[in-house]
Amino acid sequence: MEPEIERELLRAYIDSANDGIFVVCDEMKFHVANPLLASWLGVGEAELTAHGRRVPITELFGQAETAARFSEHFQAVLHGQAVCFEAEIRPPRGEPRWVEISMNRVRLEVGELVIGILRDVTERRMLHTALQHHASHDDLTGLANRREFQQRLHALVDALQTDPGPHALVYVDLDQFKVVNDTCGHLAGDELLRQLGLRLKRLVGPRDVIARLGGDEFGLLLHDHSVDAATRVAESLCEEVAAYRFVWDKRSFEVTASVGLCAIDGNTVSAEDALSAADAACYVAKDAGRNRVQLYFGGTACTGKRQEMEWVSRLKKALDENRFQMWHQHILALKGDAGGHAEMLLRFIDEDGSVVAPGRFFPAAERYGLMPAIDRWVIQHLLLDGPRGHLHAEMARRGVSHYAINLSGASLNDDKFLDFLEDTLRRIPMACHALCFEITETVAVASFGRVREVMQTFRQFGCQFALDDFGSGMSSFSYLKNLPVDYLKIDGALVRHIVEDAADMAMVEAIHRVGSVLGLKTIAEFVENEAALQRLRDIGVDYAQGYAIHRPEPLSANRGAER
Repeated sequence: MEPEIERELLRAYIDSANDGIFVVCDEMKFHVANPLLASWLGVGEAELTAHGRRVPITELFGQAETAARFSEHFQAVLHGQAVCFEAEIRPPRGEPRWVEISMNRVRLEVGELVIGILRDVTERRMLHTALQHHASHDDLTGLANRREFQQRLHALVDALQTDPGPHALVYVDLDQFKVVNDTCGHLAGDELLRQLGLRLKRLVGPRDVIARLGGDEFGLLLHDHSVDAATRVAESLCEEVAAYRFVWDKRSFEVTASVGLCAIDGNTVSAEDALSAADAACYVAKDAGRNRVQLYFGGTACTGKRQEMEWVSRLKKALDENRFQMWHQHILALKGDAGGHAEMLLRFIDEDGSVVAPGRFFPAAERYGLMPAIDRWVIQHLLLDGPRGHLHAEMARRGVSHYAINLSGASLNDDKFLDFLEDTLRRIPMACHALCFEITETVAVASFGRVREVMQTFRQFGCQFALDDFGSGMSSFSYLKNLPVDYLKIDGALVRHIVEDAADMAMVEAIHRVGSVLGLKTIAEFVENEAALQRLRDIGVDYAQGYAIHRPEPLSANRGAER
């Protein structure tokens, strides 16, 4: 092919290319710029390549940083390396865009030249930026999300050796958010969070981080703030929230915030420790009356909350690893009833194999909403695991006709748990008549309508019900006529001193008498000696339970899995 034709074909390819193409000399001055590149730069090719007035390509990037990066890569190309990198260009007379720049060196008779291609990657870059923002920010409020907040917190704690601060972590929990959600629906709740997120963002500086940690909880990382300075920010935040009035569908709502604060300094053990401390302080602020700031100082209140919160992670892990056990305790019939009775008792098995009684972990489980999951584990273990469930095997082994199982207030108000329980009972109808579900007096009184509905539903399966800890409030006699219960379990605090305390004796006798009139069987708890047992027989109580009768022990089905 003739050289002239080759040149024409080459020029036609360059002019019609979908990428910007340039050729520059070792001084980075234009020798060739195709029309597309010239249009991006906002300068005609003739002006770029005019003999004696050739324009350096770096003058058209519009950003010193991009020009410096280009010059660095250009030197590598002159030394024989092929390079490819991305940069943002902002030409003085063109539109800003992100480009991928690739360059190679060529040797010609006239000397060494560099050929480069600019590919527009603006759309891809914008998509990548949007994805990054989505991954690190909350969709609802536009604030940083929990993942990003934790990463920034980790980075701040890791940098304490070189940047000792002081810094601060603020944990915020809205106090009346549930009222808005329950009254006006989730759309209103979402709008409240959006508006409050914008207001809170105005209170922090450009280096600080504000995030929505989940639900109605927010977090702030305050750089270079002493405790006093951070406290002022936290108090301003409280005031800002309290002064705000949220209006939805012509209804106005007042919202306040409980705020926990902890320092991030040389005493900080870890990011997790700091977050736990601020969260614990926030709960102390909530318990102290809300709408206030609580500094974490390691006192009894704060450390108690932290211990509760540490239980949450331990319990979740134990549920995942099946580290619970069912124990049982016999209930003695005081009137010659041949039927055997027992109560199922839950134990937590710690990672070191030690057995933990529920009194240590139930408060945390109740506060942090884990009781439905724990009650679900109990039902699964007793009624569904194995060929016919562990409870059936235990009943056959010990000749027990009735087993009592405790149900928490949270489970009674959890529709998913109740659906699971109903489905379980439908699958094993033969076991229903052996089950007696225990519900505490305080739960029954606090959620009377719900508890009565649950009792009526499950009595249709043949299940029985006991009112546990009866007498702890002494306010529920009037409810008994309308609750379909079978047993009254007299609160152990009244039974324990029945021999030496005449008032306790009178209360136990009164509870038994009312129960008898209503056709209910009575069970006395915490019977610890023979003298108390005799007093209960004298009164006429139907059943007794306690160490004087039987100390709790694991079910036989547990033993193969004990650690």
